[in-house]
Amino acid sequence: MIGYIMSISVLLLAIWLGVSVGSVKVPIQTLWDTGADAIATNIVWKIRMPRVVLAGLVGASLAIAGAAFQSLLKNPLADPYTLGVSSGASVGAVATLFFGISIPFLGIFTLPVFSMVGALVTMLLVISFAKLVDRGMKMETIILTGIIFSSFLGSVISLMIALTGEELRQIIGWLLGSVSMRGWSFVQMALPFVIIGTFLLWINRRELNAMLFGEERAKHLGVDVKKRKMMILIGGSMLTGTAVSVSGTIGFVGLVVPHMTRLLFGSDNRHVLPLSFINGASLLIICDLVSRTIISPTELPIGVITAFIGAPVFAFIFFKQRKKGGV
Repeated sequence: MIGYIMSISVLLLAIWLGVSVGSVKVPIQTLWDTGADAIATNIVWKIRMPRVVLAGLVGASLAIAGAAFQSLLKNPLADPYTLGVSSGASVGAVATLFFGISIPFLGIFTLPVFSMVGALVTMLLVISFAKLVDRGMKMETIILTGIIFSSFLGSVISLMIALTGEELRQIIGWLLGSVSMRGWSFVQMALPFVIIGTFLLWINRRELNAMLFGEERAKHLGVDVKKRKMMILIGGSMLTGTAVSVSGTIGFVGLVVPHMTRLLFGSDNRHVLPLSFINGASLLIICDLVSRTIISPTELPIGVITAFIGAPVFAFIFFKQRKKGGV
């Protein structure tokens, strides 16, 4: 209970700062004050609030997906970024922009759908290739395979950028990672997929706990391991693809947040998943706030801020695992 109170309190504080602080300081009561200044109201409802909500959704999606992947693969270094899932989602999204793909019956959902397909296909290829290399599917094999695929997909993205004409600015800006000037339409686009992906992971929280003891033990406990693994992979890929499609590539959120959540509140996935969701939202809202205020009026890509936080944490986790004799 203390973990939820702390996490929700930090999230509310992050939302308050995200809405209030900026080049123009706006009091938080503007949200409910009908007699507030029209300019302040527009700043809050048309610029700040959709940005804060979208940052929260992206951070929450990446964090809960990272928590699920870490539990499924039993490795704290696993996350959408290191497994190559983010790169797969990026290829799907960049290809949509590059070729100008727009499917009539999908409309604005074309980009997130292609991004999700790229994420899921990459995840399946990583696991299949790792299985070919090592029948035992050791965690280090999966991580290294993810890095290989990530490097290859990065070169595919570079190729598309090299061949790009007018779309170059749009693709480069998108790849740097940002939730700036997205508006409520992007929130509406992401929200259905975030809900579905989170639901798929949430209903498998007990199964994730069982699989922490190994797949054979989970089978003895009555878990349909193959079916549950596929549901978790689909849910995690859906969340990653959605996050990447609306904000670009933002690394390390799915690595840092679940690790810190487990460190503070234990490893029970019944609590790790929802707490990672809340804390991921808080982290990215704060990182977005820093990115747009630290060298104002210039705005840094949000991925730069998360990398400054995530890279040292990644190194710390890796060092700790090596000391334990792990990966």
